[in-house]
Amino acid sequence: MTFIPVILWSDALVFLLISAIIAATVYVRKRPHLRLPWQRVARSSVAMVSMLVLSCFLIIGLLDTLHYRVALPQAGSGEKVYSPEVLSVFDHLVGPLRTHTEKTYSAPFALHLYAKESMTDAQGNVVRDYPRLQYGGAHLADVSQRAADVVQRAVAGLLAGALVGLLLAWSLRHHLKQRAVQVTMVALAAFIGALASLAVVYHVLGTDKVGQDVLYLSLKSIRTGLIIGTLTTLVTLPLALFLGVAAGYFRGWVDDVIQYVYTVLSSIPSVLLIAAAVLIMQVTIDTHPEWFETSAARADLRLVALCLILGLTSWTGLCRLLRGETLKLREMEYIQAAQAFGVSSMRILSRHIMPNVMHIILIALVMDFSALVLAEAVLSYVGVGVDPSMISFGTMINGARLEMGREPVVWWALASAFVFMLVLVLAANLLADAVRDAFDPRLNRTEGGA
Repeated sequence: MTFIPVILWSDALVFLLISAIIAATVYVRKRPHLRLPWQRVARSSVAMVSMLVLSCFLIIGLLDTLHYRVALPQAGSGEKVYSPEVLSVFDHLVGPLRTHTEKTYSAPFALHLYAKESMTDAQGNVVRDYPRLQYGGAHLADVSQRAADVVQRAVAGLLAGALVGLLLAWSLRHHLKQRAVQVTMVALAAFIGALASLAVVYHVLGTDKVGQDVLYLSLKSIRTGLIIGTLTTLVTLPLALFLGVAAGYFRGWVDDVIQYVYTVLSSIPSVLLIAAAVLIMQVTIDTHPEWFETSAARADLRLVALCLILGLTSWTGLCRLLRGETLKLREMEYIQAAQAFGVSSMRILSRHIMPNVMHIILIALVMDFSALVLAEAVLSYVGVGVDPSMISFGTMINGARLEMGREPVVWWALASAFVFMLVLVLAANLLADAVRDAFDPRLNRTEGGA
């Protein structure tokens, strides 16, 4: 084989999550009362537009989750040796972005480096000037041609992408009936087409200190952000749901113990607690290098451990919310009637309590997802986040802190990380609002009674 598949720990967890989502989708489709809230979500233009934007991020993240190692060329016929570098399908698709590296900084759409170098001119004199980039705009003979070439390529990519978007919108017209969703699909396809057309020959978002394309770094950071947000949420949900509902429903000593646990945990400064756990985990990883076949496996284990640590330290807020809501629901007439008729506690919890706190769970989880994406950036900035070799929004911001203090200022790396994080978090929050409204039984009593 010319390559060998590689499944990292985070890859396995992502595949497990996808399997669980597929199973849950099949389960919901067979039950009308569970399918009804999602039908309300599908009728919301804001929700569907947000889901369409999020799907672009999810596709990039999934493509970046399919990892492999390529075989190295060998002269003899011995055992095949594979490269220690772990690549992904996404890396293969955006090969030029990954391989077209310059010497150092260059501005967006620039043809020259951002710093002067000593060069020899045609007359043999040593001069200080900005050298031409090796890849960015290398097809142009003169700087004056750049503006016309950028416009021409952008328009060509825009039209090609819009055509693809129109075909997709037409083929899915029976499923995506909202005009806003169809317009957004065409606009996204047109934008992606123009970006792809320009990124082949230009560094659209410039390059960083070591000459890497900032657009490539931003796209690679999407997977890290999604992993941090989703896997940490999966750790948080069972703890907060079980303990919060149990504390609110059973009360007594159960409530006292759970309150004591999350009050003590909340009293510890979260950054210090996370930093201490991460440092302990990092020392363990550094003292056992034999556990890892590649550097990517080492960085991935640190990412998964960070998700577990964040999940174990961030469940207290949702637990407190669920406890308060359960205390209120426990005093409702229909709950007391069920208890009077001898209905078991587990059945009351599953049939009456859980559906009425689902809207709180959904909105809190998506808000936590947004907060965790931002938390990764803060933790990586202070040096206790993901592995420095892993590309993430946090490492991009950490690298940009010194760039903002130099003269001239290198602003594009920080701006790129900010824009990508803004779009991801905003789309998630808008979707969360629509899902909350659809699942809140107090907002849908008329439709539910019909």
